[in-house]
Amino acid sequence: MTSPLVEANELEGVRNNVMGTKTLAETAVACGVERFTMISTDKAVRPTNVMGATKRLGELVIQNLAERGHNTIFSIVRFGNVLGSSGSVIPLFKSQIERGGPVTLTHKDVTRYFMTIPEAARLVLLAGCYAEGGDVFVLDMGEPVKILDLAVQMIEHSGNTIRDDDNPNGDIEIRLTGLRPGEKLYEELLIDADNLPTPHAKILRARENTLTTQQLLSVLTQLNLAIDTQDTSIIRQTLSNWVEGYQAQPVDDRLSA
Repeated sequence: MTSPLVEANELEGVRNNVMGTKTLAETAVACGVERFTMISTDKAVRPTNVMGATKRLGELVIQNLAERGHNTIFSIVRFGNVLGSSGSVIPLFKSQIERGGPVTLTHKDVTRYFMTIPEAARLVLLAGCYAEGGDVFVLDMGEPVKILDLAVQMIEHSGNTIRDDDNPNGDIEIRLTGLRPGEKLYEELLIDADNLPTPHAKILRARENTLTTQQLLSVLTQLNLAIDTQDTSIIRQTLSNWVEGYQAQPVDDRLSA
């Protein structure tokens, strides 16, 4: 099995999601940008993988900058999967169905939140307008969708039937491949249950902990050292120390399939 991209490339995950976010945010301040909205992910909540943990650190970078009194108003918008986007499971399932299957699914109980591209874009823009500085906004994604049900619906809507033990002559098989390294059965949107309303019913403001400037400087120093020395063990340990809920797995366990 191929490992998820960031899980197998921790150095690039840190460069992009932490250092890249820091560079963009500081450039926004230097250029006098009025509002800066970071697009985050539900994977940043109690993350089980490097992608989610580095995105949460990116959030902490933005929250810290917001606390320093810059004229730029910083905010974060956190949500789940966007239907039809480049990382969506929909195009993958469609392609697999067109090839005659199998449709691959990591686990029969996996659930995910989904939102359409127009709705996500509209709510992100609205949330940025509501920002006062350092806000973490969470979009109401509705009820999570069971990915197995989604696969079944797509197969049936394409005019095909499911091939399984009950119907061995069906058209398309759904094949379970096993959870990938760091993959969750379900995603969360809030680290803490506490949240505040906004003028829009589908946009909530989360209350979450931040790092002090001194703490963040320590984290960034450790991560820069890891990048300079190409030492992924420092990255995993730093993420474990500073990102709530993340526990690094040994590299052999993490990347074995």
